[in-house]
Amino acid sequence: MKITLLHVHNLKKFDNTGEDLEDLISIGTIGLIKAIESFSPNKGTKLATFAARCIENEILSLKKTRKDVSLHDPIGTDKEGNEITLIDILGSEADDVVDAVQLKIEKSKIYKNLEILDEREKEVVVGRFGLELGGEERTQREIAKELGISRSYVSRIEKRALMKLYHEFYKAKR
Repeated sequence: MKITLLHVHNLKKFDNTGEDLEDLISIGTIGLIKAIESFSPNKGTKLATFAARCIENEILSLKKTRKDVSLHDPIGTDKEGNEITLIDILGSEADDVVDAVQLKIEKSKIYKNLEILDEREKEVVVGRFGLELGGEERTQREIAKELGISRSYVSRIEKRALMKLYHEFYKAKR
């Protein structure tokens, strides 16, 4: 309960920045999770103090990395004088576009960090996420059959590889 109140308190500091409250909550929650995962009680800092700093840092890093362009920013007007945004021109639902871009970014990050994985982990991750040229995502069952191993073993390899990648990404952000 105290941690949730801390999270809300930190968000109030940034409420007047023009950021969407849901975005602030999401980013703050990421900071809170990072705080809990990396907190070390033997360093003499209280969890609340450490978490507050992590939440603030996460929100501030969002503001530093955020570009000033949004899909909802006006870019002009139509013949009737109605405002036109980028999302109007794209002709797709905002969530679809954001999801597609996010997926492309995540695949790119994974692809750039494949060297930290052993060969079997690489095979599984490349197959699961369709990282080979023109590749399609495959199921664990399909990969298991191809490699001659069980689906549950593919699942364990995938989980181990994704944890390695997660820690590599987290380490890169520090």
